Amino acid sequence: MKSKTKTYVWSILVTLAVGGLSALLTRKSMDVYETVTKPPLAPPAVLFPIVWGILYVIMGISIAMILLKGRSEGIYTVPCVKIYALQLAVNFFWSIIFFNLRAFFFSFVWLILLWILVVVMIDRFSRVSKIAAYINIPYFLWVSFAAYLNFMIYRLNM
Repeated sequence: MKSKTKTYVWSILVTLAVGGLSALLTRKSMDVYETVTKPPLAPPAVLFPIVWGILYVIMGISIAMILLKGRSEGIYTVPCVKIYALQLAVNFFWSIIFFNLRAFFFSFVWLILLWILVVVMIDRFSRVSKIAAYINIPYFLWVSFAAYLNFMIYRLNM
């Protein structure tokens, strides 16, 4: 039981740390969102850290589920861990590209890459744990919505 709890705690903490470091590196550039022309449906800036915090916890829970299932049932989970780490790295750099570099088109392309990686991650997770896959659907939906926002900010601020 103790090992299970450790896996969940570490998985969540590592995921939150990646998101937190990205936020820390972009904190001085967050005013970009307030100064650009935004599309309809653009939420207030205060909503983003709340949503991302929840999503990072969900992602941490899902990778912990994969790791534990692999350990308990002898399932090979390396492909799941690799795609998880890759999508998390791409996620990390998106906000730096968008906020710090203000490269709106490139950040949109980067976000499409993230979207693809999230789809692949959900697919790979579903082969090990349907629940671990399904709980990432809100993440997929949020990245889809972020792609809309990113693209429209690019178009409206060319």
